[in-house]
Amino acid sequence: MNRFLFFLLMIQNVFSQDIPSNVQKLMKAYPNQIVGYKDNKLIFSDKSTLVYDDFKKKNNQELIENPDIEDQFRFVYSKIDKNSMPKEDAGRIRNEAFFKKIYGNSQTEVASKMVEIIWCPKLVNQKIKVTTVNGIDKIVKKLSAELDNHPEFQKYIQNIGGTFNWRKISGTNRLSMHSFGMTMDINVKKSNYWQWDCQCQNENATLSYRNQIPLKLVAIFEKYGFIWGGNWKHYDTMHFEYRPELLD
Repeated sequence: MNRFLFFLLMIQNVFSQDIPSNVQKLMKAYPNQIVGYKDNKLIFSDKSTLVYDDFKKKNNQELIENPDIEDQFRFVYSKIDKNSMPKEDAGRIRNEAFFKKIYGNSQTEVASKMVEIIWCPKLVNQKIKVTTVNGIDKIVKKLSAELDNHPEFQKYIQNIGGTFNWRKISGTNRLSMHSFGMTMDINVKKSNYWQWDCQCQNENATLSYRNQIPLKLVAIFEKYGFIWGGNWKHYDTMHFEYRPELLD
């Protein structure tokens, strides 16, 4: 190794050590938007910034309602196969300002980055809209092509319940991730959702975990960077959301 290359590697190592590991995951997942980190702030390509860590202690409700970006990593998303009640909500904590910076600050801005694709042409042949941000449309096409070779999953992946839909989460003032075109609900008739099952919206309700989605199907979605809502204590088994930073 020549001296110049060694010097560059040393600089890279020092630079990486100054950036929290979870920030590095964000920079890797969203390279066209997040271009740097300094003084506890993410730096975006338009030179705007967002605070990474507000250093506030929060209970579970506060994490859901008022998280910072660092809080999104509070719980570790596990890909371990299971059909039992998850203990945490890994991936359900979301800083809305962050996702607006990545995908668009308004319905119009998000919509301008959407394209229509054919979901599973052989098994389903349904038109859906997804975002082009960071090539997510191309990733969804690859996911679709792989699922198209699994007829055993057809009943789960047909009748897609929703991709792009700018709206608030029912009973809250928080934007749904469907607002950004990087989320997919598969067949509602084969799915379970905690609010439907408990017939309530109480985050502190005692829940009994229910799931009909094959875990082998979940693993294929995870392969392409999508986390699964069935992996949450407040489960939403139809829900898949592009969050590769949590799968790294």
